[in-house]
Amino acid sequence: MSTNDPRSSDTMTTTTVPARLDGRVALVTGGSRGIGEAVALRLAAEGADVVVTYLNSAERAEAVAARITATGRRGWALRADSADPEEVRAAVEAVAERFGRLDILVNNAGAGYVGPIEDTGPADVDRVLEINVRAPYLYARAAVAHLAEGGRIVTIGSCMAKRAAFPGGSLYATSKAATIGLTKALARELGPRGITVNVVHPGPIDTDMNPADGPSAGFQSGFTAVGGFGRPEDVAATVAHLAGAEGRYITGAEIAVDGGFAV
Repeated sequence: MSTNDPRSSDTMTTTTVPARLDGRVALVTGGSRGIGEAVALRLAAEGADVVVTYLNSAERAEAVAARITATGRRGWALRADSADPEEVRAAVEAVAERFGRLDILVNNAGAGYVGPIEDTGPADVDRVLEINVRAPYLYARAAVAHLAEGGRIVTIGSCMAKRAAFPGGSLYATSKAATIGLTKALARELGPRGITVNVVHPGPIDTDMNPADGPSAGFQSGFTAVGGFGRPEDVAATVAHLAGAEGRYITGAEIAVDGGFAV
């Protein structure tokens, strides 16, 4: 299950990899921490200029941007509320204006929610669907005006979209299941333009919000085939593959990075 939330930047390591994304510009939503941070650093390590959006974690986002810049790439931390349609549109336009292009969109920003359906209010539903469903759609809508042939859209889904292993996840699972439909339909629509669209489903990933030594870690690990948590870098490696030239023939795909959670 991906909470799309945090492990602080000082615990992340930048992987040394071939510069396969030279000249490319990537936008990673919710890129100040956790999976988003790892994805941003991996794309930069492979040669991309990377913009990370954040809502409240300005200091962390600036630290990620600084680490990207330290690799010799251009990094930028951009505040954007994924629940606000106008801020979503403006964020994409700001990236295109500042860098002159946009090649890779990673829809990572997300809202987690677990609780009994009878305790889930309309405000909870609105918040989760606004961020986990509407925002990826609107980011993609804004991005396609700038993506050229070879463009990439990767959305971070969740293992809970594929397997309801425990109760309380109906709202979150609903929102992440929607990313599957979005991915497949967009892949069909954008394929003739040479743009690929894929969704990556993380399983239990070791972040500040969902630590591998947390109170529910043993419970979650028990649902995986490997018996443990993954790292944000595991997800980032898959995203980077999809974002590069080697991912050109992968589209409309659901790729699990979940330790066998959905087996």
